[in-house]
Amino acid sequence: MTGTPRTTERSADEPADGVRSRTSWKSVVRHDFPASLVVFLVAVPLSLGIALASGAPIVAGIIAAVVGGIVVGVLGGSPLQVSGPAAGLTVVMAETIEQFGWVVTCAITVCAGALQIVLGLSRIARGALAIAPAIVHGMLAGIGVTLVLGQLHIVLGGEPQSSAVANVAELPGQLVGHHDAAAIIGVSTIALLLLWPRLPAPLSTVPAPLAAITAVTAVSVLLPLPLDRVELPSDILAVDLVPSLPSGGWFEFGLAVVTVALIASVETLLSAVAVDRLHNGPRANLNRELVGQGAANITSGALGGLPVTGVIVRSSTNVAAGARSRASTVLHGVWVLLFTVVLAGLIQSIPLAALAGLLVYVGAKLVDVRTIRQVRGHGDLPLYLVTLSGVVVIDLLTGVLLGVALSLALMLRRTMWSGIHVVGQGEQRRIVVEGVLTFLSVPRLSAVLGAIPPERTVRLELVVDYLDHAAFECLSSWQHGYERGGGTVEVDEVGHPWYGNGKSRAPTVRRQEAGRVLPRWLAPWSEWMAEESGVTIPEQRGPVHRGVSEFQWRTAPLVRDTLLRLASNQRPHTLFLTCSDARLVPNVITTSGPGDLFTVRNIGNLVPVPGGGGDWDAPDPSVGAAVEYAVAVLKVREIVVCGHSSCGAMNALLSGEAGRLPALGRWLRHGEATLRRSREAPPVTLGATPPADAADALALHNVLQQLDHLRDDPLVAGAQRRGELTLTGMYFDVGAAQVYLLDGAITVFQPAGVKTG
Repeated sequence: MTGTPRTTERSADEPADGVRSRTSWKSVVRHDFPASLVVFLVAVPLSLGIALASGAPIVAGIIAAVVGGIVVGVLGGSPLQVSGPAAGLTVVMAETIEQFGWVVTCAITVCAGALQIVLGLSRIARGALAIAPAIVHGMLAGIGVTLVLGQLHIVLGGEPQSSAVANVAELPGQLVGHHDAAAIIGVSTIALLLLWPRLPAPLSTVPAPLAAITAVTAVSVLLPLPLDRVELPSDILAVDLVPSLPSGGWFEFGLAVVTVALIASVETLLSAVAVDRLHNGPRANLNRELVGQGAANITSGALGGLPVTGVIVRSSTNVAAGARSRASTVLHGVWVLLFTVVLAGLIQSIPLAALAGLLVYVGAKLVDVRTIRQVRGHGDLPLYLVTLSGVVVIDLLTGVLLGVALSLALMLRRTMWSGIHVVGQGEQRRIVVEGVLTFLSVPRLSAVLGAIPPERTVRLELVVDYLDHAAFECLSSWQHGYERGGGTVEVDEVGHPWYGNGKSRAPTVRRQEAGRVLPRWLAPWSEWMAEESGVTIPEQRGPVHRGVSEFQWRTAPLVRDTLLRLASNQRPHTLFLTCSDARLVPNVITTSGPGDLFTVRNIGNLVPVPGGGGDWDAPDPSVGAAVEYAVAVLKVREIVVCGHSSCGAMNALLSGEAGRLPALGRWLRHGEATLRRSREAPPVTLGATPPADAADALALHNVLQQLDHLRDDPLVAGAQRRGELTLTGMYFDVGAAQVYLLDGAITVFQPAGVKTG
């Protein structure tokens, strides 16, 4: 990867191997080296605090930070993700250490790493993403709450209890009890962490955890204050710990291995996906990332370190600091190792109360209000709250399992649920059924249908994905009975024949089995009214009556607010002059709605002008009146003349057969100027070629001729000169559903959407 962020993104399963080989040393010096220093400054106090909260030796946090930086940095699949000990595993590790002891816990970490490698090589990393984000966020929030409740006791100078519930019970007494120097240091640490980001630059550029721990440690040493401080081995490089398997309790041991592996993997994968959103470089290879994490956990456990996961706090810091490659991650691990070896005395000066204050701050940050709003917006707040409560009150694994069980229950409910709503009163009722309509919904459906008063007009709207036999029989039996009692039932299947086909003994039960049907506002009556079984239509009522009823049932509620705003005045932006042909629907081909177009339609989209002689010496006043009103009163900004293919008026002009219909013949004499133009002027083209059909070619000339007639109008000409009005030529190829716009500079009709000029 070069010094400039790449914008081409790979999928989450594509290798990122090439990143290392393409990283230049100049990019490392310029971007990755300073970024690694920033991440290192954040990682050291966090690693110490997490070790303290887990009940592990303090040095275990340092070992995990070093291994996470170097091993995962080299082997992992997410180049910019930074790994190390994470707050998400503190509760699990505290319980595991208490149950098995530290030596066996290290063996659990090694086995969990091996399991992660197996998962990565099995290429099932994406399966972890099937866990609902609300469960993961609830788990992290539960860990945060548990962390805060336990570490608050240390901040206040006491000892944490064995459970979150006990911590809550003891907290009031701890708050009103005697507070010594440890409480002052802990509270001061939290205050600095909260205030530091609000300080002006350059102070605020220093990481808040580093600044807070450094400041309170310096004060505690200078005063000096009697405090418990960090303890490290005399020779930190002397690794004499050998992980040991337990003598019994293999089921509990295996459960702990699976728990650590799964939680570490899920947290890592979700962090990797989140980091991908923060930069434009190569995407993470999730399977390779799991293998790298597994190798790191084997190494960390063997050396006496805590489990390693991808950490979003350090990773986001890495990206924000300008890292461009995995070199930053590796270097940060090197700096942690050198700092610990060379400056071990400084680490041993840090008060435990200061680290507890840092952990209270970190735990509180895990309960993110913005995340709660997002989860609530997706309707998954129950998942979040159940998982959080389970983690806090019982334990982490139980909390996650409760969240998973609830998510499965909600999924089944959403799969089987049918929304049944009754709208309207008086003589009309509208019943809307949504979701999946199966036998499970029949009791409620039957109750709703049975409550409809007799002898009403009922519209049944089926917006369903699946319709089973029991639901079909329920609808069919009710419909026949209701109609025998004098009522009317109109079944609206919203574009899919779920219920209607059942009359032919072949009901459509799945949406994908139904053919594509145009929306009602696009489809002609002949398509959506054709033989709809189950719909009773009095014979004397024609399609317009059905269409008007359809508008009142379906469309009127959607456009009522818009029409209410337009009720007292109209402000159309365009006068649209087009043919009366039934196949041409101006609002459809211009994607416009009520109040947009002031429309004039006549046979052949003609603009009559004086001249010629005979009984048509005076032009037809209707078109001129519309133009006058649109330009002078409505102040439209554009006039469009739209012709179309297969125009009957153009065919009649060419053949001269309009004389058989006297009125039509008199009207089409206004098109003789178009005929003369087509004989004298060069062909007009659609794109690069003229139309093959003579009538279509004449229709293009006709658009140009009518635009000329408009330009001859003094009112139109004056508005054009003032820059208040634009004239536009348009042509619609009916068979191809293609709109063409006139490019006036070269007198060519270009396909809509093609840049001209």
